[in-house]
Amino acid sequence: MKWVTRSHVHVDRVACPWLIARFVDSEAEFIFVPKSQVKRVAEETGAIPFDAPGVELGHHDGKCSFETIIEHFELTDKALLRLAKIVHSADVRADRDADPIAVGLEALAVGYSLRFPDDLENLERQFEVYDALYAWCRLQVASGK
Repeated sequence: MKWVTRSHVHVDRVACPWLIARFVDSEAEFIFVPKSQVKRVAEETGAIPFDAPGVELGHHDGKCSFETIIEHFELTDKALLRLAKIVHSADVRADRDADPIAVGLEALAVGYSLRFPDDLENLERQFEVYDALYAWCRLQVASGK
């Protein structure tokens, strides 16, 4: 399936593709376009829009797109829910201090964007970060933290 979002990925626009590819659609194909073109490209290609203004899988009720996707697909993995707290805090500026890991994730997102400005390459490289962070979250949940 095709998925479309805004270009110039950052925290939520990396976390969401990782979540989609790992837990929702293992055959996912991601398309990145300017914000003003997301809805048009979604209509033309049949791609599912995410993390863009006015789309179902975007920010709603104080939640970031990562959290919205988790709810939409009814994902209940406790480690994934722990990761959602980190992503939320890193992505929603008003809640930046809500999770101590968020500052590091934000720093990594900025660093990767500077090193790999191509969105698809950035995703490819950063998926390892999310795989590792998810593994850490699994350990935290298993140990009751």
